[in-house]
Amino acid sequence: METSLIKSRRSLPNKAARLKRDDWLDAAFNAAVEDGFDGVRVLVLADTLGVTRGSFYWHFKDHADLISALLERWRASEAASNQQMQQPSSADPVADLELLLDAALAHGGEDLSNMRFELALRGLGRRDAGVATMLLEVDQARVALFAGKFARITPDAKTAIDLAALFYLAIAGSFQALSRPKTAHATKQYLQDIIGRFLVRKQVS
Repeated sequence: METSLIKSRRSLPNKAARLKRDDWLDAAFNAAVEDGFDGVRVLVLADTLGVTRGSFYWHFKDHADLISALLERWRASEAASNQQMQQPSSADPVADLELLLDAALAHGGEDLSNMRFELALRGLGRRDAGVATMLLEVDQARVALFAGKFARITPDAKTAIDLAALFYLAIAGSFQALSRPKTAHATKQYLQDIIGRFLVRKQVS
């Protein structure tokens, strides 16, 4: 005798049955990019995916479960990215930092999705203590990564940490400028040049 769960799955339309958990998470990500987290609504996502709301509950308990899964996926991606960047991209510590800066600002080109998602997430963090705590941990991990890079060009640990904090703040500020639609590529080049010149190359001049 079939279980009610199998019957429920078979009763879903073909398109809904083919949808995976990541399809819903991708749709939620795109909604946050376009309209912030207030735009991540189950009915809107279902309409975007061309399915009924019932398909959503096959993968998630509720809206909070969806948001939790979306944030966890983003956090895991950030952790993996940090881990990858721990290894120097160049034997030259200055070149290594400049390559890291280029990677950090790379989303200022045609694809703004990751940058705009993070800005939306930080907006959510202003009213959600749990999200704020997560973002603080992500920020601390990034500054620690940058401090390790700066430690290769300065023998003073405090200076390396201070430069890392300024480096991160400069990147975060650049996000605001580069997240606008149709931002000129020259803007990214300008920001990358002044950050590299004053916070990286000047330290060894």
